[in-house]
Amino acid sequence: MSNKKETCEFKTEVQQLLHLIINSLYSNREIFIRELISNASDAIDKARFREQTEPALFEGDNDYHIRISTDPEKKIFEISDNGIGMTYDEVNENIGTIARSGTKAFMDAIERSKESNALTPELIGQFGVGFYSAFIVAEKIILLTRAPGAEKGVRWESDGKGSYLIEEVEKESRGTTITLHLKEPEEGEQNFTDEYTIRHIVKKHSDFVTYPIIMNVEKSEPIPENERIKDADGKPLGEAFRKVRADETLNSMKAIWAKNKEDVTDEEYEEFYRHISHNWDKPLEILHKRFEGVTEYDALLFIPSKAPFDLFRPERKHGMQLYCKRVFIMDDCKELLPEYLGFIQGVVDAPDLNLNVSREILQEDRLVRNIRKNLVKKIFGMLEEMPQEKYEEFYNEFGQALKAGLPMDFENRERIASLLRYKTTKSDGKYVTLDEYIERMPEDQKEIYYITGENMKSLINSPLLESLKARDYEVLLMVDPVDEWVTQSLHEYKEKKLKSAEKGDLELDKVDDEKKGEYSTLFKFIKEKLNERVKEVVVSNRLKESVACLSADDYAMSAYMEKILKASGQETPEQKRSLELNISHPLIQKMKHIFETDTTNPLLTDYSEMLLDIAIVSEGGKIDNPARFSKLMGDMMAKSI
Repeated sequence: MSNKKETCEFKTEVQQLLHLIINSLYSNREIFIRELISNASDAIDKARFREQTEPALFEGDNDYHIRISTDPEKKIFEISDNGIGMTYDEVNENIGTIARSGTKAFMDAIERSKESNALTPELIGQFGVGFYSAFIVAEKIILLTRAPGAEKGVRWESDGKGSYLIEEVEKESRGTTITLHLKEPEEGEQNFTDEYTIRHIVKKHSDFVTYPIIMNVEKSEPIPENERIKDADGKPLGEAFRKVRADETLNSMKAIWAKNKEDVTDEEYEEFYRHISHNWDKPLEILHKRFEGVTEYDALLFIPSKAPFDLFRPERKHGMQLYCKRVFIMDDCKELLPEYLGFIQGVVDAPDLNLNVSREILQEDRLVRNIRKNLVKKIFGMLEEMPQEKYEEFYNEFGQALKAGLPMDFENRERIASLLRYKTTKSDGKYVTLDEYIERMPEDQKEIYYITGENMKSLINSPLLESLKARDYEVLLMVDPVDEWVTQSLHEYKEKKLKSAEKGDLELDKVDDEKKGEYSTLFKFIKEKLNERVKEVVVSNRLKESVACLSADDYAMSAYMEKILKASGQETPEQKRSLELNISHPLIQKMKHIFETDTTNPLLTDYSEMLLDIAIVSEGGKIDNPARFSKLMGDMMAKSI
């Protein structure tokens, strides 16, 4: 049976991405070593886990390690591991394409960083293209791999310029070897075949990797006295030491989560965070704790400084890793933290777990539920104790994730709500907590008022808020799409109901029934003209200065929610809103006069249409006939001059 072999073209987008990586991320060239070691470590983690259920596949080859070797003359850097390896299809999926790694988002981010002259290696980790960072220093990469139980190995080769070769080959042992044919270093650049350089980089970036990183290095050893040349008096001559080559473990293999936090330096925390997260930013906050009681376990958690680009993508991996007695069980461990806290990176080592645990068992495991509950409690405590400036830094990155937790986590709903921050009509661009809002409420105010929309400026100037502002009531300005779900799940806070400024009767200012009656016939006429577009035409108790606005029923969908659903391609039920008119406004009073004089006057129809357009424009919406609106406005302005 012949071996599979094919040459594949990278997609155009992938070629562009590789070009950017190779030619733009020129600083911190050494990051490729950290990335390749991290990948090798992950491969061994997976092998050790699979060994628990299929030990026969690993018999005789479970001395797990990572080996680095170089050939200075041929300019070759090589790294190998005896981890899980890959099949032909896995190589094609994981190495042959970057389609799943957020290619376009990566390219956009790197272009933005070029514009600001701030090219940083954070981009490598953030977008999961670590393997490709090797092309920064290599003119050609060859990958040789074999999965446990596979009959054949797989060879992948590429120069990163447009295509790659993949073929089945013979390979004796399980694992992966990556060979880099290095570019000629320019003057002043690091030489990645130099032993001292590699030793320094491994110590700096990968000292805590769980498995030994071995390299055959040149060492000095004492020459035994019986082998040394002696003079006539029997005294040894010449050098007391000689150069030999021997294997050396370059890393200390510290599982820092198992150490006392007093014994861990800031630098060690930062490097470990970078190792597990593949990020290059410093963590914003660290939680390192040994939980003791009926069961004991260690936890080391990091809150990142920056939100990942795929924070709300369904396929995003969670940042938690689960270990048992320092043996890797799984990454992407969604059972350890709720979905909305999945951005947190960290490790939990629970010695009492069954090493052979599956995800199904994990979901039902009482210990795991206990761990999850305690971690969430500690995370909330850490956020609540953060200084204001640091918390706002966190909130600007992850506030939307917290908000997404409100509908999911009923048990902690009140605690999540206390962590929310909003800008308001009276906060002058600063964040306000719900507790601060309640403290500032006038005595006669009974509810927490809010308004949702996509633009802060249009919200703060919305006609819907005029009566509330007149009473000196503060209004929360909600501009995140997720705020629509916040308001649906958080009906009250500290016994104060949340009330939309655009829905239902605000019950603030009562309009005299007799005065209402004076306008009823006109409003009925306007309703007939706009029958297909509005539910009803009513006297407004919201408006003080503006002439018109649109409002919805208490339990109807907000205008912003409708816009979000339409933008996402979802069908929305037809929803008509009420057109509210300000009977104190001169325009409405003049329309009443015209109507009472001549009900057939064409101006009444034009102005009825215009009132609806004004209401739509005032909330940032799009009107059906902008040309007609422009003409009517022009005519009105001409007549008024």
